[in-house]
Amino acid sequence: MSTPVNRLRPRRSCLAVPGSNPRFLEKAQGLPADQVFLDLEDACAPLAKEGARHTIVDVLNNGDWNGKTRVVRVNDWTTHWTYRDVVTVVEGAGPNLDCIMLPKVQDATQVKALDLLLTQIEKTMGFEVGRIGIEAQIENAKGLVNVDEIAAASDRLETIIFGPADFMASINMKSLVVGEQPPGYPADAYHYILMRILMAARQHDLQAIDGPYLQIKNVEGYREVAGRSAALGFDGKWVLHPGQVEAANEIYSPSQDDYDHAELILDAYAFHTSEAGGRKGSAMLGDEMIDEASRKMALVVAGKGRAAGMTRTSKFEAPEA
Repeated sequence: MSTPVNRLRPRRSCLAVPGSNPRFLEKAQGLPADQVFLDLEDACAPLAKEGARHTIVDVLNNGDWNGKTRVVRVNDWTTHWTYRDVVTVVEGAGPNLDCIMLPKVQDATQVKALDLLLTQIEKTMGFEVGRIGIEAQIENAKGLVNVDEIAAASDRLETIIFGPADFMASINMKSLVVGEQPPGYPADAYHYILMRILMAARQHDLQAIDGPYLQIKNVEGYREVAGRSAALGFDGKWVLHPGQVEAANEIYSPSQDDYDHAELILDAYAFHTSEAGGRKGSAMLGDEMIDEASRKMALVVAGKGRAAGMTRTSKFEAPEA
């Protein structure tokens, strides 16, 4: 297996676009989403899949994606469409494709099969082997139980994604509103699921992405649901409508104050542990004691801010000797 390049591409907002709709494909290019995935699965009717493959190849090769992560969601391995989805899209647009998203992943062998198929296509076509990444979508109980093995299945893996709609159906959850809490349950019904995915992702240095919120005009509802996974440490969430993009980019980025504070911690710790700063293992930043653990926490927040293109508004000044 080969190591993909630039695995930590930001994915705060992951825009889903039906692969069979040229108008949506064109509109998606101008939206400020970090990632756009062109869908050959649920958003593409069976009779439209063959034509959609070729439409996607054309738009990947000729569209202006303006630095977005370009992903295609193929059909899952239990269907007869998967291999042709992968072969047509990767052979036709491999150099202009960043990842393949594999839905309804249930065990590690399904990821390994996709890895092998991608490698064969890359070698046949003369593409860089291992450059195209894989995103694995967890959408049922079996996938969640096996998520640790799935996360370790391939060096191509970049992201583990929660697919709430199919997951809710697979466990007989009593709700028809995707992402909302089921009636009658007093706590967060998704906490275990999200944490399970997050632990598997972080164990293998992968990104964790929350799935869609289908009430596309209810932006406040989207913000509330997204806020829960963002608070846990998820990197981003799917967006299905332009109105959700801004909310996702904001919620999964640090606030300006938090970003500035994180950068100050990094600067202050670097100074105080240096020769000039007295080689201290801990020090004070205002009224706050900082140490190596503080530095690690600040690296996370600062990294998210930098990936979001934030600019700091404060500057560290070393104390006078």
